[in-house]
Amino acid sequence: MYLNTEAKKEIFKKYGKSENDSGTAEGQVALFTERINHLTEHLKKNPKDFGTERSLITLVGKRKKLLKYLEASDIERYRAIIKKLKLRK
Repeated sequence: MYLNTEAKKEIFKKYGKSENDSGTAEGQVALFTERINHLTEHLKKNPKDFGTERSLITLVGKRKKLLKYLEASDIERYRAIIKKLKLRK
């Protein structure tokens, strides 16, 4: 798989609290964003891969729900993760 344990720990270390803290919303949003970017590139090369397309849509929905939760619970954390990941303009 393209995201091995070391890569995930690096993402959680960069965006979460620590490399072992995979439960924070920021870490999960960052992980989803990495997976979304990977699947988007895959779909550009393989446009008829409908299983991957469905997975991509599911991931986008999960990320949207987490971001909505973050926005409602702590607006500063939401703004920080949006800025770090460059999700919205």
